[in-house]
Amino acid sequence: MRWAAIFFALVAIAAAGWYFKQQTDSQTGTRTEEGRVLPAGAFATVKLPSSLTEQEQIGASAYDAVCAACHGLNGQGQDGVAPPLVHKIYEPSHHGDMAFVLAAQNGVRAHHWKFGNMPAVEGVTRSDILDIVSYIRALQRANGIY
Repeated sequence: MRWAAIFFALVAIAAAGWYFKQQTDSQTGTRTEEGRVLPAGAFATVKLPSSLTEQEQIGASAYDAVCAACHGLNGQGQDGVAPPLVHKIYEPSHHGDMAFVLAAQNGVRAHHWKFGNMPAVEGVTRSDILDIVSYIRALQRANGIY
């Protein structure tokens, strides 16, 4: 009888620990199907490439300066703000590099997501955008999007 009480007490402690862990995760981010915790508001976990070319490094810096505020760190997207760019919708066969250029230069109407229209991005050149696209494509490849 005493062992049964100890057993149930341990199960109760483990369950309480699991519950509080879930509460902490829900306050700091969300869980993926694989059980990984995403940053708060992010849509996707993103594996980083093992290395970047010079152009991709330049694109990463430009992305951080111009795109990350809306599209999130490393293209993860932000709930209620902007979609993830490391997503199969943005694979090169569906959204070519020029789609990114035109979207940044002219803005784009919402058509895949319910975030509203994307405004044109001020102060970026075509060359800047192509560097950013190079970085996004490197992220996509590292995450199995070709």
